Amino acid sequence: MQILRDLLDRRPGPIFAGYGTLPGPSAVTRAAPHVRDGMSVTRAMNCVVVALIPCILMALFNTGHQANLNMEQIGVGSAPGWRGGVLDALGIGYDPSDIWAAMWHGALHYLPVLAVALIVGALWEQLFSKLRKRERAPGLLVIALLFSLSLPPTVPLWQVALGMSFGIVVAKEVFGGLGKNFLNPALAGLAFLYATYPKQMVGETAWTVVEGFTGATTMRIAVGGGIEAVNWAGTNWMQAFLGAVPGAFGATSTLACLLGAAVLIATRVASLRVMAGALFGMIAASFLFNQFVGTDLPFGDMSWHWHLVLGSFAFGVVFLATDPVTAAATDTGRWIYGILIGGLVIVIRVANVTHPDGVMFAILFGNIVAPLIDYLVMRANIGRRTRRSA
Repeated sequence: MQILRDLLDRRPGPIFAGYGTLPGPSAVTRAAPHVRDGMSVTRAMNCVVVALIPCILMALFNTGHQANLNMEQIGVGSAPGWRGGVLDALGIGYDPSDIWAAMWHGALHYLPVLAVALIVGALWEQLFSKLRKRERAPGLLVIALLFSLSLPPTVPLWQVALGMSFGIVVAKEVFGGLGKNFLNPALAGLAFLYATYPKQMVGETAWTVVEGFTGATTMRIAVGGGIEAVNWAGTNWMQAFLGAVPGAFGATSTLACLLGAAVLIATRVASLRVMAGALFGMIAASFLFNQFVGTDLPFGDMSWHWHLVLGSFAFGVVFLATDPVTAAATDTGRWIYGILIGGLVIVIRVANVTHPDGVMFAILFGNIVAPLIDYLVMRANIGRRTRRSA
């Protein structure tokens, strides 16, 4: 609770003083002129890290739970490699109903991915800070978390390093670093891996960490037979809402994303307009396809509440679309930006069964057109004021 009070306290000063993990800004303005409050880039990044905690915990649990469940189904008694050695040495076991066993197994898969993303990102940012002779900007932990939580559990570590390098270098540092990038670095790195290694990123073996077991995500199951196929596979809406289904590390639980959204909105780090706009755009597009397309196309007859819990919609809208650097900056523009992303997600899902999730591509497209949206909104405001004063 003290951490949450620190987040909501917008007075100047280091956040989490005494916690020794997430330091505040190295310089705080003491004399006039002052900024209006104590919100800094570092403090905002710390808020995002706290908001991501439910998704991180879900990544650990669900990855291990799915692995233990698959091992039980095919009769495997121990995990292969060094992970099995660690779990066997600690006597943790592989009971799918044991939360502790699932958390440990999931941690042995997720933490190496996060570590590689952090190390590679730190090396690149340190190199660019040396070349530019300036202090390294904050935000690496947030980028590494968002990138790693969006990856499938079986991603090779060398692909993690490659995708993180692309996101940091091409989407961020070549444009001048934090605050000057027009694409979200985590999404850019993820899109690079999807385009370069599609089989490893979306194939049926990408979501199961147990060798010899293949399975599909709920989204992929719905491509073949709609919600009826999803229900036949044993997945109901509440299970998908909680996130106990195969998928990316931390993007399966809508509940965890909503808890994170509450933190971001309470601390005013993320825009409620973007989130609400994306939800409205998704619901409106779903309704239109339900009325005029129906069963003629995949997902054409799927209701909006299923779209909400399938794929990475909630994770993308809460944590990726709301990036203040790459999103629209005007209030009206944020509504338009959010509605565009939400509607485009449904268009991609209905029309493109190759990548039925659509969230990543919709947000990247929103990043590209966000400056144009803000420009048109400002021009409209200028024209309205000109006509009023004429």
